[in-house]
Amino acid sequence: MPRVLYVEDDRLNIVLMEEVFRLLPPEQQWQLEAAESGSEALALLAHESFDLLLVDMNLPDMNGLRLLARLRADASLPQPPCVALSADALNEQVAAARAAGFADYWLKPIDVKQLLAALQSQFGLP
Repeated sequence: MPRVLYVEDDRLNIVLMEEVFRLLPPEQQWQLEAAESGSEALALLAHESFDLLLVDMNLPDMNGLRLLARLRADASLPQPPCVALSADALNEQVAAARAAGFADYWLKPIDVKQLLAALQSQFGLP
């Protein structure tokens, strides 16, 4: 069962993502957990492993680039693929996120159909 950690400080966005995950087919069992800050995400990763991190780029304690840098700098932590989520669609920011090591960059507000397809693609599911 794929485990996904959503790092997001906006509770409404977390609830929306939980609803999106409920739309996945029953045969594709997914587990979504949330962290509301970068430091909370790093603490969770110290004790649990995830198959994918969805990272809001504007967190209260650090931005997504800093979170990814701290994650990648700590070899003791699991190193799952990370996808950036942001309302910021500037080409420079998308390029900076990809250059930093994000596997993809998804725009907010999310397009549910595209998000479901991207999640299924990330795990090689039909």
